[in-house]
Amino acid sequence: MKLSIIIPVFNEENSITVFLQSLQWLRETGNELIVVDGGSHDDTVACTLGLCDKQLNSEKGRALQMNAGANAASGDVLLFLHADTLLPSNANESILKSISDSKKCWGRFDVKLSGKLLLFLLIAGLMNLRSRVTGIATGDQAIFVRADTFSQVCGYQNIPLMEDIAISKQLKKISAPICLREKVITSSRRWEEQGSWKTIILMWRLRWAYFFGEDPKVLVAKYYH
Repeated sequence: MKLSIIIPVFNEENSITVFLQSLQWLRETGNELIVVDGGSHDDTVACTLGLCDKQLNSEKGRALQMNAGANAASGDVLLFLHADTLLPSNANESILKSISDSKKCWGRFDVKLSGKLLLFLLIAGLMNLRSRVTGIATGDQAIFVRADTFSQVCGYQNIPLMEDIAISKQLKKISAPICLREKVITSSRRWEEQGSWKTIILMWRLRWAYFFGEDPKVLVAKYYH
């Protein structure tokens, strides 16, 4: 089986080269890296040259970009990876083995925040626990799914926020998620810049609002405010 890693990017020139260099071992083991740019105003696209198998352009929007990458992918399993999230060293083996050995068709990793505060350990632990209890994954947890199953649910909904929650709900109807205990490391920058507790409260408010039917177009304005 082959893995296609799909990375949506926008104005990432300061970090994308190092990030993609850290993923070259996946290409060397027969997997595919696809970078989908959402109309960057900087040199992001130039920085990806030679470091991915396919470089695509798309309208801005994480859902749109990830769908574009999935449409161009040749792998049996799709892995959707944020450009500020680092994979564990055995990521491809863990994903492909778990998919092959299970009747489940999708999953995610546990997450660890990059910051050193003890509070970040608690935040990540609660994120992982919540995901196990609810069967809902977030983009920070590096969602992976069989390519045929992704097509079956018609990909990500074209919404500006909560696209990961929406597709998790669709995928749950087919199977429960594989919850890998290996950890991806995702940036804690938002928590550090906006304040840990303030960010926690905001995230929970947005999730509850979405659960009760508030339009993601309204939620995205609150998120980026």
